[in-house]
Amino acid sequence: MSEIEALTREMLQAVEKAQDLAALEAVRIQALGKKGVLTERMKTLGAMGPEERKLAGAQLNTAKESLNAAIAARSEALHRAALDARLASERIDVTLPARPETLGAIHPVSQVIDEVIAIFADMGFSVAEGPDIETDFYNFTALNIPAEHPARQMHDTFYFHPKSDGERLLLRTHTSPVQIRAMENSRPPLRIIAPGRTYRCDSDMTHTPMFHQVEGLVIDESTHMGHLKGCLIEFCKAFFEVDDIRMRFRPSHFPFTEPSAEVDIGCRRSGDEIRIGEGSDWLEILGCGMVHPAVLRHGGLDPEKYQGFAFGVGIDRLAMLKYGIPDLRDFFEADLRWLRHYGFAALDIPSLAGGLSR
Repeated sequence: MSEIEALTREMLQAVEKAQDLAALEAVRIQALGKKGVLTERMKTLGAMGPEERKLAGAQLNTAKESLNAAIAARSEALHRAALDARLASERIDVTLPARPETLGAIHPVSQVIDEVIAIFADMGFSVAEGPDIETDFYNFTALNIPAEHPARQMHDTFYFHPKSDGERLLLRTHTSPVQIRAMENSRPPLRIIAPGRTYRCDSDMTHTPMFHQVEGLVIDESTHMGHLKGCLIEFCKAFFEVDDIRMRFRPSHFPFTEPSAEVDIGCRRSGDEIRIGEGSDWLEILGCGMVHPAVLRHGGLDPEKYQGFAFGVGIDRLAMLKYGIPDLRDFFEADLRWLRHYGFAALDIPSLAGGLSR
């Protein structure tokens, strides 16, 4: 047996005897480090004759490969053993109650979405969803928003880089595109709500670049404005949990509805506090209207046969109004103190029978 083969066998035995990663690393340095025994042997190759250098070089390379493979295998085994020992020692008694400081909380936005769904589900609405990344057609054209409309401009909309054919995808500015997709994929009667994230270039106390919105859509052969008003009145009474609520519908304009209206609810302001359902003040909360015939056509429906209504409301602002949250930006700051104050218990599931809020 040559000197190199004997040395290799000795190093391999040391690798197998290593009881932890530190000992294994010490063996690696001893053999293959800058001043390791095999490294020093490699430095002597230049002083050897051609035949001797060829033989010694091949033996040294074989030794290095063997050692590297053995070290890698031993390292994996030691890691696995360390993990097994940790799993055996770090056991959790799942029967113990959770510590108060580690309890999670439901975000107000998630809670309000569940509340809205519970209310409209009781009215016979189903939940529809759509992609956050939309095409120009679904976000604008199909909703009767012409090419020159200011909502298409860069200061309102987040656009992606143009594709090879010139088309530019965008982050949806409202959840209204879901209405078009629902009309394309289902036949009337339709009764859906579409909660989800929306995106616009805006940021202050009451606006954020990403926010949450819920759209509602009802399509039938005999739907009229009275149905819209009744639906929204019942929603506001249920959501704000008041028996009597004053509401007014002011004429407005939206490209996708005709006629259109802004909806105000009666309130009383006292300092920083707003009391819903009492007082003589008014507070705007949502927009609505009868679906424009052009929108019905884009959805594949005959406006001579079908008509319907639609509405949209900001979920974040509903949460601010109902739960007294002063700044919209705090919703997205990931401050645990804020979440513990405004959050909800995980099992506090809203229902009309048991009560929406705590």
